[in-house]
Amino acid sequence: MGRIAIIAGTGFRALNIPDAAQPIEASTPFGQPSGPILRWMNLGHEVLFLARHGLDGSVPPHKVNYRANLWAIHQAQAQYVLAVNTVGGIASDAEPGMLVIPDQLVDYTWGRPQTFFDGDKDTLTHIEFTLPYCESFRQRLIKLAGDLKLQFLASGTHAVTQGPRLETAAEINRLKRDGCDLVGMTGMPEAALARELELSYACCAVVVNRAAGTGDVGIYAEIDQYLDQGMDQVSRLVSGFLEAF
Repeated sequence: MGRIAIIAGTGFRALNIPDAAQPIEASTPFGQPSGPILRWMNLGHEVLFLARHGLDGSVPPHKVNYRANLWAIHQAQAQYVLAVNTVGGIASDAEPGMLVIPDQLVDYTWGRPQTFFDGDKDTLTHIEFTLPYCESFRQRLIKLAGDLKLQFLASGTHAVTQGPRLETAAEINRLKRDGCDLVGMTGMPEAALARELELSYACCAVVVNRAAGTGDVGIYAEIDQYLDQGMDQVSRLVSGFLEAF
């Protein structure tokens, strides 16, 4: 039996979480997670799900307790952690409705607790973060997405901004000059905390709109149009991963 954890935010209800999922309340040394961990069985494997913004979607990206969320997943002993992040597409080939399995990120956030090694509980540790995602897990997702003939990109640089507002066109131009292909608000410090806990963590980014100033229609009109399409592909990816586990 395998155990996979999914952390998702906007649009998570499109992931077909079964009504029989069992809620597990978790407590951590870093406070309460965004909500309960939902647990169910699928094809003989245990699936754990945590709503990044809470089940009611009320927690903004800059106030998510990322440390509590990752600690709760760590306590649950997940073998793999799949982060699902809705993003805007900056690169021309990052079109709405597509998935991207990013291989790099750039952190533009500020004021968020960034580490478990803050001198309060553990000896200071400098993690290696050259490759911010688990490469073996990433490659499994890439192969599976290809086998399933999903619309996806096998690499990309994920820019993480503070939120909760969306970016200006000038800010997106800056991110593009910095080499970023996608923009979202929740990828950090989540990825770094997962690395500190030595979790096999990878991201599946769902492009739901063109980033500010790069599209021809309104951002929210695109989100309404493409969110379900992207989440349907995520559901297929997760189902395929469980079948091949």
